[in-house]
Amino acid sequence: MKAEILSILRSRNDIVSGEELSAALGISRVSVWKHVHKLQDLGYQIISTSGGYRLVSSPDILFPWEYPGDAASILYFPEVTSTMDIARDLARKNCPDLTVVIAGRQTKGRGRLKRHWLSDDGGLYFTMVLRPPIPVQLSFRVNFLASLTLARVIREMLQIDAMVKWPNDILVDDRKISGMLSELEAETDRVLFINVGMGINVNNDPSQAEPGASSLNKISGREISRKDLLTRFLEEFGHCMKNADFEDVISEWKKYTVTLGRHVRIVTQREESEGLAVDVDENGALVLELANGEQKKIIYGDCFLVPEF
Repeated sequence: MKAEILSILRSRNDIVSGEELSAALGISRVSVWKHVHKLQDLGYQIISTSGGYRLVSSPDILFPWEYPGDAASILYFPEVTSTMDIARDLARKNCPDLTVVIAGRQTKGRGRLKRHWLSDDGGLYFTMVLRPPIPVQLSFRVNFLASLTLARVIREMLQIDAMVKWPNDILVDDRKISGMLSELEAETDRVLFINVGMGINVNNDPSQAEPGASSLNKISGREISRKDLLTRFLEEFGHCMKNADFEDVISEWKKYTVTLGRHVRIVTQREESEGLAVDVDENGALVLELANGEQKKIIYGDCFLVPEF
C-alpha cells in the first residue's frame, strides 16, 4: 500500500486529495491518512493540507516498497550485526532465489579473512541469496560476475572509472570503494545457495579509519542515491545471472581489472606471497610470477597493490 501511495504522489506535481487516493486504492480515507502518517514518520516529506497530500521529497532509505514487484524478496533492517548472518539463516530456510537483505548499518560487518568491514551510515550494505543452476566448480564465477556488474554500473551511472581488483574489490584511482564476501553451501555436485555480500562506500567517508579507501560521494563531489544505485545493480545483475555465459565471465572481468601487470602482495591465513600478477586462470586463481621467475597460483586471499617507485 505504501508503494502504491508513493507511486500516485510521485506521478503528480500537485496535491492529491484523500478522496482520490481512497478511490484509487480501495481503502478508506482514514486508512489513507494512517499510511501517509507512517510514511511521514519514516522520513518522507509529505505535505498534508485540507485539500489532500503532496510529496516533496523522499529519504534515501532502502525500504522494500521502493522496489515495486520485488518487495516480497527484499528485507531492510536499520541495523544488524551482519547481513550475511541473516541471509544465511534465510537461505537455509529455503527463501527464494535473489532474496536481498539490506542494512542501514552493520555493527559486525565482515570482510575477507575475518576482517572487520566498516559499516557506517550512508554506505550500502546488502547480501544476495542466489540459487544458480550451475555446477559447484563454476560457482566462483558468480563472484567475478557480481564485481564486474557493479564496476560497469558505477561507470555507466556515475561516469566514474571503477576498476576490479582480484579477487573482487572495486577501486577508483587505487582507492577501495567496495568489497565483497561470499558463502557457498552445496550438496555433492549441486549448489544449494551462494550468498554474496557487498559493502559499497556511497555517502559515507571511511578514509579516516581506512586511509586506502574512498567513497562515491567523495570522488564525485555530490550525494549519490543509494536506492538508484542498488536498483540499477539488482536489475543488471539479475539479468546477467539469467543470461550469462559463464565461460566468458573471466575474460570480460579482465578488461576492467587493475591487478594484472602490477606487483602485488597476497595475504592468506597461512602465508604471504609477492610478485607480478600476470594472469587470472579459468578457475579464478591469480597467477603470480615470483622474483625467481617461477609462477604460483593463488586461489584465495587478500590482494594488496605494491606501490611503484
